[in-house]
This record gives sequence, structure tokens and C-alpha cells, in this order.
Amino acid sequence: MAFEPPRRLVRALGETAPAGDDWLEKLPETAQQAVSVRELTVERVQVPGGRSSLVVLVRLPDGTPAVLKLAPPRARPESERAALAHWDGRGAVLLLEAPGPSSPSGPPGNGGVLLLERLHPDVSVRSLPEAKSMLEAAGTLRRLWVEPPAGHVFETVAERTGRQAEAMRASADAEALPLVDAALAVREQLLAAPPEERLLHGTFRQSKVLAGERSPWLAVGPDPVVGECAFDLARLVRDRVEDLIASPSGPATTRRRVKRLAESLDVDQERLRGWTLFRAVESGVRARR
Repeated sequence: MAFEPPRRLVRALGETAPAGDDWLEKLPETAQQAVSVRELTVERVQVPGGRSSLVVLVRLPDGTPAVLKLAPPRARPESERAALAHWDGRGAVLLLEAPGPSSPSGPPGNGGVLLLERLHPDVSVRSLPEAKSMLEAAGTLRRLWVEPPAGHVFETVAERTGRQAEAMRASADAEALPLVDAALAVREQLLAAPPEERLLHGTFRQSKVLAGERSPWLAVGPDPVVGECAFDLARLVRDRVEDLIASPSGPATTRRRVKRLAESLDVDQERLRGWTLFRAVESGVRARR
């Protein structure tokens, strides 16, 4: 089978690829090798798919449905693998192939390749009515907030937002500068006294929660980070942002979300508001750039 990357993936990675990066060019060959070494039967490439990885619906040699995911190094697939292994299916998609103690790199062709439990790729929690979708998404996220493994190598919230802060300072124009200044100031305040250290999904939103068989809803596609829970929840506050922007009640709706999510997940409301500000401004500046 020809593993042609979906246009959405080609466009997204093409816009951000560093000079000399040939991952997309080699992707069909990499996918074929990953399938062959695992003796998988290919059903189809998921289209339109995501913006950072190729997702292939496959079957294991015993006929069990599964997903083969291939991601470039800049998407940090090994960090995703480590987080999924630590969660071990609790609140998240199950990793079917983890490196063993005698083989740290896993099976041949394992770099940037994840073999995952098959969920329902076309049914996300976003398909539910607004109130119900927020409730289910928040419940899923709570299950992911666990102690990070001892000696972990995950990026911390301070490290990730530090990189983002540098990019924001470097690219903010005059119009965005007041918001950037406010976001950077609140980041400094929040990092001064974090209330807890948990393993976080990192890029959690409703579309990252898919229907499953062993559990109604399971999270996929983490970009894991270690830090306080409010950082993770801040992305969920801005979910369905296009609806918020289009509605005259968008600001009031967002304030209610902050309050309800903070109360339901025992997160400090002001810290959630602060991280929501930082992540919204960072996202906006990045989009403008």
C-alpha cells in the first residue's frame, strides 16, 4: 500500500520544517518498514488526520484493530510514548508496544513510531452538547493528573513556557505588546509558587478525547509536560474558541468556564485565569507570526 501523507499534514509540517529536514520525504518508506516489521495489516490512512503525525488504521497479526502513529522528532514522540506508558491506559489510549528493559529503543523501526489501541477516530467528546462535553473532558483530564515517574525527563511547565516567552518577546508587534507584557508578568507570578507537580497532557482539548470500548472516553495525542494542573486546564477553557469569538456573550461564557472548571477540578480560579491568559496570548502571537 502507498502511504501518501494527507494534505493537511504535508501543509502543516511544510510550514514549520527546519532546513534540511527530510522526514516527510522519507515517511512512505518509514511507514512501510514499520508495518512490515510488526506484520500489520493496513486498513487505511486516517484522513484528514492531524497536523503533526501520520495515523494509519491497522490490524495486529491476530486481527486486533490498532493504530500506527508516525511523528517527526520535533513532535517529541518519545516523550508521548513515555507518558502513555506511565498512564498505562488510565484515562488515555493504551500503548500496545513499549520498550522493554533489555531493549531501550524497542522493536526495529520504533523511532517516532507508536502502536496504539484503536479508539473511534471520528467520535470525539466535542460531538456532545457543550455542557456535557466539558464535563466529560474534565473528568478525563482529572485521571491523567498523576505523579510523574521518578527521574523523569519530561519538559517542565517552566521550561516550555520559557521557550514560548522568548518567542513572544521576539515577535510581538506594537499592537500585541501590551498583551504580551501582561502574559509574561502573570507567568512570572505563577511560576514563583506552583502548588503541585503532576504529569500533564500538555495540549488537552475536546478533540483530543475519543470514544473507546474499554472506557467511554480516552485522551490521545499528549505533548506531556510536568507542572501544575491549572496549566493543563487552561487550554480547555479556550475550547471551541471560534464559537466564543462569534458570540457577544463570549467573554461572560469564558469567565463562567474558568469558574466552573476550577471548582469541579479543585484548581485555584485565579491561577487558572492566569494560565489561560498566558496560553491565549502565546497562541495568538504564534498564529500572527
